[in-house]
Amino acid sequence: MLETSARLLELLSLLQLKRDWTGTELAGRLDVSTRTVRADIARLRSLGYPVDARPGVAGGYRLAAGTAMPPLLLDDEEAVAVAVGLGAAATRGLGVEETSLTALAKLEQVLPSRLRRRVEAVREATSVVRGTEPPLDLSVLGAVAAAIRGRERLRFGYTKPGDSEGARHTEPHRLVSWGPLWYLLAWDLDRDDWRVFRVDRMVPRPATGARFQPRAIPADDAVAYVVGRVGKAAWKYRARVLAHAPAAEVAAKIPIPVDVEVVDEATCRVELGSDDPDRLALWMAQLDVDIEVIDGDGLAVAFDRLARRFRRAAGGASAT
Repeated sequence: MLETSARLLELLSLLQLKRDWTGTELAGRLDVSTRTVRADIARLRSLGYPVDARPGVAGGYRLAAGTAMPPLLLDDEEAVAVAVGLGAAATRGLGVEETSLTALAKLEQVLPSRLRRRVEAVREATSVVRGTEPPLDLSVLGAVAAAIRGRERLRFGYTKPGDSEGARHTEPHRLVSWGPLWYLLAWDLDRDDWRVFRVDRMVPRPATGARFQPRAIPADDAVAYVVGRVGKAAWKYRARVLAHAPAAEVAAKIPIPVDVEVVDEATCRVELGSDDPDRLALWMAQLDVDIEVIDGDGLAVAFDRLARRFRRAAGGASAT
């Protein structure tokens, strides 16, 4: 016969398997009396598990939905499936990336080593068609998410652009997913300032165990702050244009934070950039507003090249 604590776990696991159990069925599965089953049901209720009981021949016990989320019991197959599913959700752009990571960090922290090996085996055996960006390392993401959730200082090695390496000591604040990349917004303790780090360039060190009180970031929105810092830092080419459209309309069409200066109700000035002027010209042509180049000779030349290309394309179509 199972000890009381082990029997309660087994009972909870049984209740999670199906909608209804009779007292006799549960007693048989647990090798106890129906009186013991009733006592164990009372113990589960005292722990916050909402177990409904229905009298009569067709009655029985049912685990109902409560007002709070109680702990769940997962068998080996379910635990592996949940871990793999959370890892996939963290990389698919479904809008639940950060919550998937924090849930994955909690789960992997308590997974037995045999199940962690199975999860890693599934990941290693799975191939994904990738773009030009480096693949995600879910173990790094999980470690960062765990440090954020636990408000624990994070040490990590970091590879800067140009392949120079260094060590960082931070108070991690927020993970931000932008396209195929993940970024960490953190307070850099050595530089006494906010910094944004690409997670694929991080190699976490062992947990520090040192707690911290979160600081207020210098912006109302962490996502906008990170995107603004990353976007401007990544620009190799900058330009200013006069857009013949209201500032609010132009800002709504640009998916990243940029400087939009109101000129009047119908025009505004915009400073933005890209890796090269040709790419910027092609992207701005898709905004569907009239544009004049104020500052950026390369952009003006790029617009001219783009216009000639479009004219050739239009001429070839009319000639056939």
